[in-house]
Amino acid sequence: MKKTSVYIETFGCQMNVADTERASTGLRRAGYELTGEAEEADVVLLNTCSIRARAEAKVYSRVGEVKHKGRRSGQLIGVMGCVAQLEGEAVFDHAPSVGLVAGTQATDRLPALIERARAGEKKVLDLGEREAGEIWEVSPVERHSPYVAFVPIIEGCNKFCSYCIVPFSRGRERSRPAAEVIDEVKRLKDAGFSEVHLLGQNVNSYRPRPPVGLENFDGATPFSKLLRAVAATGMERIKFTTSFPRDFHHDIVAAIDENPNLCNWVHLPAQSGNDRVLRQMRRGHKVADYLERIRTIKNARRRIALTSDMIVGFPGETAEEVMDTVSLVEQCQYDSLYIFKYSPRARTPAAAMSDTISEEEKTERFERVEEAQKRIQKTLYSSYLGEVVNVLVERRSTRSELDLMGHSTCHKIVNFRGSDALIGRTVDVRITEVKSNSLYGEAAQSLLKAFC
Repeated sequence: MKKTSVYIETFGCQMNVADTERASTGLRRAGYELTGEAEEADVVLLNTCSIRARAEAKVYSRVGEVKHKGRRSGQLIGVMGCVAQLEGEAVFDHAPSVGLVAGTQATDRLPALIERARAGEKKVLDLGEREAGEIWEVSPVERHSPYVAFVPIIEGCNKFCSYCIVPFSRGRERSRPAAEVIDEVKRLKDAGFSEVHLLGQNVNSYRPRPPVGLENFDGATPFSKLLRAVAATGMERIKFTTSFPRDFHHDIVAAIDENPNLCNWVHLPAQSGNDRVLRQMRRGHKVADYLERIRTIKNARRRIALTSDMIVGFPGETAEEVMDTVSLVEQCQYDSLYIFKYSPRARTPAAAMSDTISEEEKTERFERVEEAQKRIQKTLYSSYLGEVVNVLVERRSTRSELDLMGHSTCHKIVNFRGSDALIGRTVDVRITEVKSNSLYGEAAQSLLKAFC
């Protein structure tokens, strides 16, 4: 008997990718067949993002495309993830062709939900919380990469920044047991993975109760203890994202300095360089607090790459205040920066604020911050010329069939000439050329001779 085929399309952040991996694992275990073709699938699931209005609109547009192009009679279309959690039953009104809506914590119940829908139940809806005792389990087969694995350690958010929908879409913070995280990393190492990314909306807010598994590790916070515990597994490379400034303790930097396999990269979103705007955003920190943490990072024994997020055009932000953001960018010297134009999200406090800044002005402010970052980034990237960086080779470059592509320990994209035999290996690459958002180099001659 032919298996029911399921296609999952993922929008948004790394946490959504991790959710898809978990969902795929459960579906395959339940007897479903995963496919890469939406048009031919019996079931199409869209794992959605709602961080900005445009991302949400894209989902409904994609539902229409799937419905139009689908070739399967009786094809079931489901919406899961953040849009599902926020919109709930309203998804059925926006998109009548959708037959299943599953929230962010319904991942493990998808097989049963699909069966209900395929048995004839109309408008299957599940916005419930994770069931007690659920374990985050992902098969190596379902991982987005055979070399890099995402390991969520904390879900949800308690910060309630005034512009952010995450506390509503993901719920309150829930930390995974430390022993469970450590065991997962050990299994990934044994399965041949070279790098893990510890994930969370606020990864350094990690607080498991009880802290079983961390008793033998030093650290000023549960997160810095976890970093040392994960480093002790011997996993070759360990990264983490995203950090929240208020919970970023200097001991995190100490842990990075102590353990070479904790990669030299920190993503620490600032969102604004102006104290009044930060208060309106309810970020819980001032510019001076943020800069204190940046100094700790910059004073580390190792060179730690620093990246961040900024929002321009927040309600009430003045032209002078956006220049404070430019000033902060210049002081911090970010290796890269994600800049966003403010987008109001329903149910957030900021959505009720008077937003009188035009799209044209938001674009101008975006370009002002971007121009400063481009100057800084060009200088920073140029400083890598002649330097040797360690690269995990992930695949062939999309721009040249002759080149390989990977990420350095400082999380920069690096391309270089080499054979397929190097894919999946960590390679020392000497940087010979600088691009706007990547580095180019040449691998050690001894490696090229051995694998070419």
